[in-house]
Amino acid sequence: MSAVSEMTKPGAEVGLHEAIEFVWAEAEMLDRLDYKPWLKLWTAGGLYIVPADPAAKDYAQVLNIAYDDAEMRQARAKRLLSGFSMSSAPPARTVRTISRFVLKDHGADAIELRCAMLMAEYKYERMRLLAADIDYRLLRDGGELRLDRKVVTLVNADDYLHGLGYLL
Repeated sequence: MSAVSEMTKPGAEVGLHEAIEFVWAEAEMLDRLDYKPWLKLWTAGGLYIVPADPAAKDYAQVLNIAYDDAEMRQARAKRLLSGFSMSSAPPARTVRTISRFVLKDHGADAIELRCAMLMAEYKYERMRLLAADIDYRLLRDGGELRLDRKVVTLVNADDYLHGLGYLL
């Protein structure tokens, strides 16, 4: 049995390589607007957070660009896919690069890491570049790796952001 298949067994320790591959696969889904499969990546209690203040730590107590539980992620994805959201019609084309993975915490069934994201967005004949640090908490859930928390801290989070018509 290969090392990769060993890592997907229930109870197997979450490894850094597996976590990095998960994050890259998630980025591919987001660039392809595959929001329905993206929703399935999450734990039931998972949080998707985009803080408005780059220095924020207690996200539940401050204003955020996004602070989405399962219900809000579902509603956001539905709105983005419907074509009725002004900020997502037409949808922007994005390409993101995820790099500089730093292990923050590691346990038997969980891993926390930080990485850097550079994302190019093209819409209305205009190219824009966004940069962010992303903190992930991934959990082993029923043998599968799942997103339990994703915090996307944009470098310019406290500046005017124009319309973000996509998930980060």
